[in-house]
Amino acid sequence: MRKLGFAYYEQHPVGQTLSFLNTEVGALQNLYRHHFPWFIDGVIFSVISISLMISTSPQLSLIVLPCFLLYYIFGPYLERKASITGKIMSDDRVAENQKAYESISALSELRAFSAEPWDLNRYIDKVKKFNASMIKTYWYAYWRGTNRRITYNIGGVAIFIYGYYLLRRNDLSIGEFVSFLMYYFSAMHRLTIVVTNVTEQKVLMYQAERLYRFIRQRPQVEEAAHPQHLTEVRGEIQFENVSFDYHPGQPVLRGFNLNVAPGEKIALVGTSGNGKSTVLKLIGRFYDPVEGSVAIDGIPIRSLSFASLRGTLGYVFQETYIFGSSVKENIRFGKPDATEEEVIMAAKSAFAHDFISGLPEGYDTLVGERGVKLSGGQKQRIAIARMFIQNPAIILLDEATSALDNTSEAEVQKAFDTLLEGRTVIAVAHRLSTIMDFDRIVVMEDGRAVEMGTYGELIGLRGAFYQLSKGSRRQEEVEVLHG
Repeated sequence: MRKLGFAYYEQHPVGQTLSFLNTEVGALQNLYRHHFPWFIDGVIFSVISISLMISTSPQLSLIVLPCFLLYYIFGPYLERKASITGKIMSDDRVAENQKAYESISALSELRAFSAEPWDLNRYIDKVKKFNASMIKTYWYAYWRGTNRRITYNIGGVAIFIYGYYLLRRNDLSIGEFVSFLMYYFSAMHRLTIVVTNVTEQKVLMYQAERLYRFIRQRPQVEEAAHPQHLTEVRGEIQFENVSFDYHPGQPVLRGFNLNVAPGEKIALVGTSGNGKSTVLKLIGRFYDPVEGSVAIDGIPIRSLSFASLRGTLGYVFQETYIFGSSVKENIRFGKPDATEEEVIMAAKSAFAHDFISGLPEGYDTLVGERGVKLSGGQKQRIAIARMFIQNPAIILLDEATSALDNTSEAEVQKAFDTLLEGRTVIAVAHRLSTIMDFDRIVVMEDGRAVEMGTYGELIGLRGAFYQLSKGSRRQEEVEVLHG
């Protein structure tokens, strides 16, 4: 899970991945702990019992064979249906687990919109589907067992009839008959366990197969065999003729070129779907370009170690993940061995010290799962404090203030002004008023840089950026009126 990287988790729901831990791993453990040992035990005792049957009475052993073959009239059909329904049940279990995770994760939103009945019905549908497939699985499983027991009990009746005939002819003693009968029922009981085990293992193997495929997935992005390491990072970034797509035939970036000088502040603007966030993902090597190259300080990032590359980068996303621990531990996330003084200094630099000091237990206050006890602006300032304590040379901002109200945005912007000083910055901007003092603004359309320059230069061109700015001003006026 740690090695698969960013691409896997963008393409697969978290609930589906959690099901590997909750069900598939348990199924595989059950396979090795119970089914396989029982299978070995059953095979050994069946072979011993059948050998003793043959040595006791070859004639009675022959009469058992056609009776055992009766099993194959319905047996293969029932075994096949049990296996198919078992696979469906396994898939439905995964879907139910995935929905349960989604429902718990979205509980706040569901309550806010009074949508609990709607979501409960969706969950119940998944449960009903799982229950229906489970009933089918056990239906065929029990019929399969019934079919086996009927056939070996028919064999038992045949043994009594033919055994009586052999006793009358003195071809068999009573002791041999009783022994043979015990060997027979022991052998048939063990054989049915073996067959049942094989069938149940088939069902479990569908889950094991899913886990097998998951474990053998190759990460889309892999570290070089002999990676290089950045020592003194200047912060220069070069995009050279970069093309990229998430799905073949649907390019997001097309021949994108950009050179960012050390310490330069660059803003990426444009309408949604033009590749702005993708540029940041390529810098962090969450994905690799289809064509072209990305380099830091003249070194292609493909040749850098992950630790070296990502140790030079600091991210502030639109949605900051806050761990359900203390404020102090959340800031320390940027540098786990940071001292108390470093934590406080980082918080002060991020303009977060005052609100943290006002919390019930200060820096030791538990913020709840995903930071539910904090406002959006407070979360962002904790994220900025992480950046300060990490002290990265390059900072990537992905619409970091777009979800904030005007007051929170002003507080966060002050923290940004301190954080960004002297560092290379690439920011995806939502509100154009926040990037007026950036060194360069890059306007993106259809995966290309169509305009580039300072705020004043681009306004003077009256091109794509000018049109964006008019729309942005109208939006900000609406926000002010409703704020």
